[in-house]
Amino acid sequence: MFDAASLNILALLACIAGGYLSGTIPFGLLLGYVFGLGDIRKIGSGNIGATNALRTGNKAMAALTLLGDVLKGTVPVALALAILGPVYAAVAGVAAFLGHLFPVWLGFKGGKGVATYLGVLLGIAPIGVVVFAIIWLSVAYLTRFSSLAALLATLIVPIAYYVLDYHTAALLTAILTVVVYIRHHANIRRLLSGSEPKIGAKTT
Repeated sequence: MFDAASLNILALLACIAGGYLSGTIPFGLLLGYVFGLGDIRKIGSGNIGATNALRTGNKAMAALTLLGDVLKGTVPVALALAILGPVYAAVAGVAAFLGHLFPVWLGFKGGKGVATYLGVLLGIAPIGVVVFAIIWLSVAYLTRFSSLAALLATLIVPIAYYVLDYHTAALLTAILTVVVYIRHHANIRRLLSGSEPKIGAKTT
């Protein structure tokens, strides 16, 4: 028989493993083959996320990639929240986020994490999705830079959570935001140099 402490550890490990494995599903890569576009890592930024998928010119594939990358953050968080509670949900969310960034199946070379970040927000505190969407859509519309929109949105979300008294969510997303900025270091350099590709631009 397991005691309470053992059950807690097992539950924690299940959240880590389940969240990570969910995050490692490479929707962009799989859908690229399904749509007959081949390996999307060979175009544009070489990323498996929705922004690079859009550079193929196939909007349906890009939209499905975005949906998949969001859901692989939301599903483990929602399950953990319903069964175990908010602390475990947060652990599952971090694991899913890191799984997307560092998938074992792809040599730990994954996406930038923004869509999965959004999925985690949806599962933990949905008001963050509203804040993210407003900032992202506004910046993307004005600048046509997906990376800049994501960087500003992920910067504002923890601040908004803190102001709205979601302090745990604020701390969690602040940590995730730091990781997002680290993963976007190349985009930041290109934005500063004026060489960052805009939304919808095909790159071969």
